This record gives sequence, C-alpha cells and structure tokens, in this order.
Amino acid sequence: MLLSVLLLLLVGCTHASHFYGTMMTYNPKEIQGSDLIVVVRYKLSFRSCTDGDTWSCSGNCGSLVGTPQIVLEASNELWCQREAVWTWRLSSNAPSSLTLSGGNWISGIKNSVILWKAVTQVELRNRSDTGRPNASPQTTIMPSLRVPSNCRRDYDLLAFDPDGDEVQCRYGMLSECNPCNDPTVLSLSDNCTLSFSPTSSANEGPYAVQMMMEDFPRQTITLTQTDGSFVVKNPFQDLSKIPVQFVLKVDPAVASCTEGVFLPKFLPPTPANKDRLYADVDQTLKILVRAEAANSTITTLLFSGPHGVAQVGDGSGNFNLTWTPSDSHNNESHPICFVVQAVSSSSSSTLYHSDLRCIIVTVGGTPPPANITITPTQTVTETKQTTPEPSTPEPLTPEPSTPSPTDESTLSTQLIPVGNNFVVAMSIGISTNLPWEDIKDEFLTQLKAEFVRRGLPPDLSLQILKSQRV
Repeated sequence: MLLSVLLLLLVGCTHASHFYGTMMTYNPKEIQGSDLIVVVRYKLSFRSCTDGDTWSCSGNCGSLVGTPQIVLEASNELWCQREAVWTWRLSSNAPSSLTLSGGNWISGIKNSVILWKAVTQVELRNRSDTGRPNASPQTTIMPSLRVPSNCRRDYDLLAFDPDGDEVQCRYGMLSECNPCNDPTVLSLSDNCTLSFSPTSSANEGPYAVQMMMEDFPRQTITLTQTDGSFVVKNPFQDLSKIPVQFVLKVDPAVASCTEGVFLPKFLPPTPANKDRLYADVDQTLKILVRAEAANSTITTLLFSGPHGVAQVGDGSGNFNLTWTPSDSHNNESHPICFVVQAVSSSSSSTLYHSDLRCIIVTVGGTPPPANITITPTQTVTETKQTTPEPSTPEPLTPEPSTPSPTDESTLSTQLIPVGNNFVVAMSIGISTNLPWEDIKDEFLTQLKAEFVRRGLPPDLSLQILKSQRV
C-alpha cells in the first residue's frame, strides 16, 4: 500500500530567505514484537531557531515520534542548527522515501538555487551479509563554511557506515533537489572530498551545496523483505542515500592563506580529522580544541553534533567540547564536526574559518587494544587504528607551558601487568616558569586527551608518582 503522510511539523514556515541546509541519517535498533524500531536523526539549519519545515513520507511510513532540539545557535553567523530524533515503528521493512521541500535558501545564492528540496531513500530490508536491516551512512555537517576567494581548501567530509559499506558522495540530481545546480567553485570526488580552488572576486558570495551520500555493499548481497520477497545488490548498486546540504561562503581575498596568520590554525591536542574517540553512557567525554591566528582574533568554536554537545572557551583559542551520551546513544557511533572562527582586527564583519575537522565518537564500544613498548628512556604507544584513515604513531611529548625553563619535573618509569590491563609509568621532563603545583592538573588533563586522541580508552587513569625539581 502506498501511503503519504506528514511526519513532523517543527513550526509554521513562510517563504523567506533563511535556509542553510539539512542532513538526515537512520539506524535500525531492534525488533519489538513484529515491529522494526528505527532511529531517524536529522538536522535543519535556518537563519533563526524559530524557522522550520516539514518532512513527508511515501512508501512504508509506519508511525514516528520526535521533538527537535537546538544543537547550536550562532548569532554572529546568523544561523541556528536543530536536531530532531525520531523513533520510527514499522510493521514492514519495505523501502520508503522521506522528502523535505520548501523555500527559500538564504538570499544571494550564486548558483541560482532558491527553493530547497532534500530526499532520503530508506533501505531497511535484511542483509544477507550481516543478518540485520540496512543502516544509512552516518555524517554531519556545519550549516555554513567560509573560505577566502584566493585560498585553496579541501574539505575531507566525514562519511562512515555502520554495516561496513563503501560510502560515496555525489551532487544531487533530477528530483533530489530543486533545482540541482552544482556550485562551479567546488569539485566533489567519490570519496567525499570537496575541493575549492582560488577564484576571481566575481565568484565571491554564498553557494548552496546539495550532495548525496550513498552506501554500496563490498560484495554481492541479498536484501530480504518481510513478505519474503528479495532483491540482489552488487557492489556497483547503491543501497540507501541521504542528503547533505549546507552553504559555502566565498569571502573576499585575504593577505595570506597560511594557516595561523589570518586563518585559524589547529594546535595539539585538537583531534585530527576522522579520529575515533570512545565514550560510555552517562560518562562525560571532554574534547580539547586549541587554535591560533597571529593577525586576527579567535572568537568562537562552531560545531555540529548530537544534541547535548556543549562548548566552553576562554577567549584565547582554547575550547572544550563536552558530551554525555545517554542510553539512546549506546552501541552507536556519532559524528561531531567543528571549525574555529576568527574576526579580522580591522573589521568586525570580516570572519575567517579554520579548516573543517570531524571526529567519530563510539558509545559503549571497546577501544582497540594498544601495543605498548617500554625502553629505559622512552615510552612508545602504537594503536591498531579503526578510524577511516590510518595514522602513523608519533612520540607523545607534552608541550611546555612556556619556553622559559626554570622548573622541571620528572616521573619514574615501570610496567606492571594488572589482569588484562597494564600500569605504565613514564618519565617526562617538563620545562616551565610556573609552579608545578599550579599546572599539574592541566598537564594531566592535556596528556590524557592526547592519549585518547591516539586511540587509548577514555577511562584510562593518570597519576603522578613522584616529582622533583632538577
């Protein structure tokens, strides 16, 4: 039976220039009786938190309940992103389609897109390779990204799949948007990298980016429906597709494209792009973000993630992102993306963005085991990577608080097995002109964050065994 219903009304929406994009993902959770329970998450980005729109469903729609929550309101960027989480109860796992349509995108869009439209193709039939319903690719995106017209920038978008499928990106086409005009200043690769090359001042302004993410099985599989019917999918046939839409603002040229001059530059212990972190239910995860810019003033950390992520900054390029997962997040992986924003010293209306960084937070999962090698003079930690991109282990060396070495502390070194765990003692020299008692807590916090960033479990414990001035 073909059924079309309204899913969720956020607020009444009139035609105005206020849309900043959207994205949607879904994840099957469990079987309750004869019904399949699916969690659907989507984000809507508008100029104001009072704006909104409706999604509609065709095909296998069932019933769903959800309430939108504000993820972040950035008043200086004039946008608000909200997240809604639906619990979707379905008596069948037949395919369905979710559609968002309305108007208008923000004013001045250079690629002549006025009305908005986004389509999610939902595939929930049971897979022969996993024995479970298919899940969509997982991602998130900022409502708006900025780049000076004379600077090259590559946006390596976060895209991963709970079923282990290959995720590919492309621009929307035909009925997937209204209209599907690609931004001429960007090129998009299959592996979800958006590349911007320097362009003329005539191309400065906002662009609507309307993408689709699709998952492809890595081998030929069978999808079986509740009524017993089935289809065969090979690695060249997509399973589901989700929309990823946002605004790219091409700003006037800047005097230097070197990161750290005008454009903010990330510093350690900021997680690298596509790093995977681990968190437990009801335990707060703390993510440290640091950045610098010599000729502009860093003001804000802009982010997109699950509802409940919060940030605190001290106004000098140091920020903390915190998130406490609930039971509803257990056994799931959630993306968090962020950029640091700076203001020009000569004009408060001139804004600069850092590069885009995105991480994956796995809730309730087990971190990969760490292989730890101890020598008399140093400790090297190598972690088996499960992130989408491999990384090369680096020495774990904390940064000095200042370059003036007037106080140094050292720690003893030993290795003690405790059940399935290890106690590792490290000898570290610290140069600082501040009293050790005043900085040791912050030192341990940053050291732990660096260990977690490199793959060690977030519940690791650090303790000072001994310190002495040398």
